[in-house]
Amino acid sequence: MRYIPKSPEERETMLRAVGCDSIDQLFESIPSALRLGRELRLDRGRSEPEILRYFEERAAENAGDFACFVGAGAYDHFRPSVVDAMISRSEFYTAYTPYQPEISQGTLQAIFEFQTLMCQLTGMDVANASLYDGSTALPEAVMMAVRANGRRRVLLARSIHPEYRQVLNTYLQHQNIALDEIPWGNSGQADHAELQARVGSDVSAVVLQSPNFFGVVEDVAAATKIAHAAGALLVVMITEPVSLGILHPPAEADIVAGEGQSLGVPLSFGGPYVGFVATREKYIRSMPGRLVGQTTDSRGERSFCLTLATREQHIRREKATSNICTNQALCALMVTVYLSVYGKKGFRELALQNVAKTQYAQKKFLKAGASLRFSGPHFNEFIVRGEGSRGLDAKLRQERIIGGLDLGRFYPELEGDRLFCFTETASREKIDKLVEVYAAHELTVHAAQQQRS
Repeated sequence: MRYIPKSPEERETMLRAVGCDSIDQLFESIPSALRLGRELRLDRGRSEPEILRYFEERAAENAGDFACFVGAGAYDHFRPSVVDAMISRSEFYTAYTPYQPEISQGTLQAIFEFQTLMCQLTGMDVANASLYDGSTALPEAVMMAVRANGRRRVLLARSIHPEYRQVLNTYLQHQNIALDEIPWGNSGQADHAELQARVGSDVSAVVLQSPNFFGVVEDVAAATKIAHAAGALLVVMITEPVSLGILHPPAEADIVAGEGQSLGVPLSFGGPYVGFVATREKYIRSMPGRLVGQTTDSRGERSFCLTLATREQHIRREKATSNICTNQALCALMVTVYLSVYGKKGFRELALQNVAKTQYAQKKFLKAGASLRFSGPHFNEFIVRGEGSRGLDAKLRQERIIGGLDLGRFYPELEGDRLFCFTETASREKIDKLVEVYAAHELTVHAAQQQRS
């Protein structure tokens, strides 16, 4: 009975303890019409070898060797084996919230190193101990800006990840904070003329994503000047932090929020992931979550402790900056190990490999007669104009390829256009096959449209 916690004898003991003679008597308060009235239709029990064989057969059905060109906020990067080797150590895997610094030095140091790396990546002064994911980091950053200057209107680029914008709307709908979306221009960047026209003394923050949902790199410096001229803060969202291996960090911004999945966290069907918020030192007390700091102990040796913890568990609710209950310590550790393995030179080389694969794919699409939607500088992702997507995914799956994202799902005006992503994991052979299938599909769709007309 090792794996079955309730033997018949144990059940009888429990029934006697509650004054019942049988299971039926225990549940007699439940109407008979609501009871199943029969045994569950379960397969017979299996031996351990049979169970192992069953799961091996199910695992073999998974399509592990498909090439993935989707992106859109979740990126397929190579994960060095050392990442899982480190996070699987029991002292990290089972560590709990570090309330007691004297027995949590390892966990606190790991979080401190994560914060330091986020500051180095973003060009900010301070970063928090992590958040749930990028979609929740965005509203936390926006509410942080509102706390910092007290204004109640936010200008939000429409090129920010649409699901992130949905989460932001959910957070703000009952907080009397107005959202005003800024369209994109022909380059795919936020329309700065529209931004200039709409920004005013009531605007708390201007929010951009760079690279944005279309893979276009925003002009953060120019947007910062517009925002600061009106007394507003600039919030920059980052969903593909590998881009910071080659792009200038958004150091002109006031707050940088992001998703760290690219940095060693597996795709895992959408989570768990890890978010972060970094900012300038003067806004540190408006920052959500908590902050680990470095100090010295009674013997003068280096040690770590929770420096700020302005959340509901620690202080009065009306004074809390967030209801975030904890940080994503294990996923943050993945990011820390990943960046430590690559180092500055390796991380730059990784970003350059992504650029090279993207440029190769762009040339292939253009050579095949396709056209790109936007003219702005890209990282990893770009949009290919399309006649229609029906049937394309099935054709790509036959070649063991997961194709791009049909943007009509989020932007009706871009119906048929596809967002493709190319990381260092994309082989040239698979890129060639992707373009070949896509071009043939477009010709078929175009011919059918011509015939109907």
